[in-house]
Amino acid sequence: MNLARSVADVLAEHVTFEVECIDRMYCNVYVPRLQYAAGLVGYVHHHLGLPVASTAPLGQITDRYVKQVHAFAKANNIAWIDFTKGQRKDDVMAEQLASFGAPEGVVFIGRAQEKTPMFRTEKRRHADGSSYPWIVKSTGVVNHFYFYCLDADFGPFFIKFGSYFPYNAKLCLLTELRAAFLHVTGQIRVRVATVPAHGRIRGAVTGSHRVGGACTRRVAGERGSVRALSAA
Repeated sequence: MNLARSVADVLAEHVTFEVECIDRMYCNVYVPRLQYAAGLVGYVHHHLGLPVASTAPLGQITDRYVKQVHAFAKANNIAWIDFTKGQRKDDVMAEQLASFGAPEGVVFIGRAQEKTPMFRTEKRRHADGSSYPWIVKSTGVVNHFYFYCLDADFGPFFIKFGSYFPYNAKLCLLTELRAAFLHVTGQIRVRVATVPAHGRIRGAVTGSHRVGGACTRRVAGERGSVRALSAA
């Protein structure tokens, strides 16, 4: 006796992973060679042209960067918010977004002190007792700048920059806030995105469907697919 195969049975052979209702997506932004001490020493020697490996000159870069962030906010009339301890940043974004009239742009800039990997200069000594500077990787609490923005295609997101070298950043797409924002404006859409489980995407659109009363597209992979359902 042969039992009829369900759609789930067929998909199980081709889909290796499926995620539904992603509320946000993070992307780390950094320069790989500046994440370890030897890379920083090379930066100081070759890029800054300094004979001594020390983090002291990096403080001058930080000072210029901080001034430029403040100047950018002032020149463009962007709201500035210093986050307090325990304050939920996304709640602030939701409040600011409710009164943001432009279709896209920087909604506000926030500042918070957070612990992050960084480099320090410590004093070491040669066998004869003479000292020399040495760069080591450490951690410290420094200011981080949050650029909360709205994009016409991606919706709300923020980019967070550390204010001290190596100035690592994080990009976060706030899809849950996008769903709320589109709900207010009456433009709720849900997109089903697919990538192949094996091989590369051919880019073929296999069809359109309606999810929650909205039209979506599905892109087929070469052999199977990994699907993600999220607010778009």
